[in-house]
Amino acid sequence: MAFSDLLHTVGDAGRFQVIHVMLLCLTMVLFPCHNLVQNFSAATPSHHCLVPSLQNYSLLAQHDYLWNNTKELLQVFIPQEHGIPTSCSRYVQPQWQLMLNDSATVGDDDVNIQDCVDGWEFDSSQHSSTIVTEWDLVCERRVLKQMAQSVYMGGVLVGALLLGALSDRYGRHTIMVISHLGIVASGIWAFFAPTFLVYMLARFTDGMFVSGSLLNAHSLGLEWVTKEHRIYVNACMGFCYTFGQLMLVGIAYGIQDWRYLHLATSVPFAFLFLIAWFHPESARWLILKGRLNDALKSLKHVARINGKPFVLNIDVLEKEYERENSEVLKNTYTLLDLFRTAEIRKTTYAILFVWFATSFAYYGLALDLQGFKVNIYLLLVLFGLADLPAKLIAVITIGTAGRRAAQAGALLLTGLMSFVQIFISKDQEMLRASFAVVGKGCIAASFLVMFLYTGELYPTIMRQNGLGAGSTMARVGAILAPMVIHSGDIYPLLPQIIYSSVCFAGGIAALTLRETRNTSLPNTLDDLKQKHNDGHRRKTTHMNDHAVSNEKKDDGTQLEMTALSTTNNL
Repeated sequence: MAFSDLLHTVGDAGRFQVIHVMLLCLTMVLFPCHNLVQNFSAATPSHHCLVPSLQNYSLLAQHDYLWNNTKELLQVFIPQEHGIPTSCSRYVQPQWQLMLNDSATVGDDDVNIQDCVDGWEFDSSQHSSTIVTEWDLVCERRVLKQMAQSVYMGGVLVGALLLGALSDRYGRHTIMVISHLGIVASGIWAFFAPTFLVYMLARFTDGMFVSGSLLNAHSLGLEWVTKEHRIYVNACMGFCYTFGQLMLVGIAYGIQDWRYLHLATSVPFAFLFLIAWFHPESARWLILKGRLNDALKSLKHVARINGKPFVLNIDVLEKEYERENSEVLKNTYTLLDLFRTAEIRKTTYAILFVWFATSFAYYGLALDLQGFKVNIYLLLVLFGLADLPAKLIAVITIGTAGRRAAQAGALLLTGLMSFVQIFISKDQEMLRASFAVVGKGCIAASFLVMFLYTGELYPTIMRQNGLGAGSTMARVGAILAPMVIHSGDIYPLLPQIIYSSVCFAGGIAALTLRETRNTSLPNTLDDLKQKHNDGHRRKTTHMNDHAVSNEKKDDGTQLEMTALSTTNNL
């Protein structure tokens, strides 16, 4: 009896699966609140050098009054660019002549200009406090802002490697529960961070546990349903992630202090920790690990909630365990096993580049919202709304044309949207933002397909390693993506050229993968090898049939030519 048959016995689409997936979707809603929170917690408000004498002049004025109603005084202390105070320099001595005569000029810049030696003044009308205003991450220190996000992505990378491997050894549920608690602790740590260094350590830890929570929640969702329902579970989680993006906008709009924002997005995981005990450990994983008594308890728990009579016993599970080649399953699999055989090595190379390309494009776009010079709240809402039709189209494509077509199509369209922006002037901000919104939708579709596709390409004993390796490459892409923005200093169009090229290459890589539509999840390497052999056999059969067809055509053509020759001779 295959595992799908065992699952059918206790219920493969009953009350348990509905509650199970709904609770996991609550987890998915909160992930974008951590991945994209830097758009708000590290926002850079308008700023200029702090002028102590100007501060003393306005001691009795409100801060916003000072910012909005002393601009005529600022020109005396701070150089102007197109009527806007410069961000990183000020005059050594006040230039009072600029107020007396509009045509007056200042002296030599080398003599009169200096850095912001007394700090900066920030506009607090949109953000009361960010890490940028807290630790003055502007001008020569602005690179630290991007470093904070890179450190977070580094934590996600480590979490994918470490916690992904540990979940294959100790179980999906165990690591997911630990990760929930880790996220709560990291959020509290960030809230009380006294220095930027401590804050970055907290963000690194947060990223590590977010990765462990995400990967294991996704696996638990897929491993308790049959192949007929995997697409719906994956789609549900994908749409919930989109809803989480929209929810983040509301939370960030209401909580404009970065410390409380981090706390508000982390504490809800304490509730998820409590309800996580509803989820039983994956029976599929327990059987493969030989923990048959625990697997029997999990299956009994599911049968009770689904209202099914429990007819399974330990003998049935032992037969399933033996059927899955117990000699192989006793081995401990590592990331290196993703490259063990030619078949799995080819899959790994392709899917890892797909993960890299998708994340590279996503974070290159989603973490630079201020670069579009459009209201950041509105733009993130548009990004979230664009995900909905894109993911719906992806779900339809997955079920009709297949995973490979959906994955390749999403990446190729993303590359096209990025490529088109090369020919749009920087001044056409709304047009550029429109193409970016469409591209963001395509990237979201690629993410939705990618999680499902990766889980189906690898056997159960290596699934978490495969997802972990993919997530690792995604983090590499996320770390490198912001750096590409600075390549625009070399050539203005270079960032868009790089983004579009990587997406096109990712789409081509996706076309080399095996199609998994209407196939059962492989449990072992032997299962995977059998699927490759079946695919090769079908391809060979098709080629042979095509050759026979061509041979028949050639025979028919030869007969026609013979008849024609005979007629001509006559």
